Amino acid sequence: MSPILVPDAGPLITLAYAGGLALLLRPDWPVHIVDMVRVEVTRNPTPTSEAIAAFIDQQRLTIVTTEIGQRYQQHLADPSVSHDPPLRKAGLGELAIQEYMLRLGLEERPTPAVFLFEDHKIARRSFYVPDHVRRISTRAFLLFLQEKGLINSAANVERDAIQNGRHFSQMRFP
Repeated sequence: MSPILVPDAGPLITLAYAGGLALLLRPDWPVHIVDMVRVEVTRNPTPTSEAIAAFIDQQRLTIVTTEIGQRYQQHLADPSVSHDPPLRKAGLGELAIQEYMLRLGLEERPTPAVFLFEDHKIARRSFYVPDHVRRISTRAFLLFLQEKGLINSAANVERDAIQNGRHFSQMRFP
């Protein structure tokens, strides 16, 4: 059974800067975008927001609905709700990913998944993912693609992202 690839916001942004969003499709695994991650990468105009939204739509990637995402949208849509204190935004994508990973783990036969990330907080043990999920950094994913012969050079993709303005983690995990 092929794993599901679930990217966090950071890898989507990095690959968009590199002009390499299609690299997510190279392993021929289903790509699922968690609703809150989509919100994070498209809610504000950025150098990559339109490219990411267009890629998700053009590739008809699966958008995973989470309770966290639904509550966030309901909170935004309800004009009677005071935003004092301001609506929490930080970390909701990661929480929604954890919710989805746990849901996959509760299936009778847990679906394997690969969680693609860049945030150092996610590499720590305190960020829980079930046994059927593997965490992998963007750089490690690019090296995986290179080792499998699916891209010529991970370093070229990294260079393209950096030359186009992306400053991303130097982490290679695992």
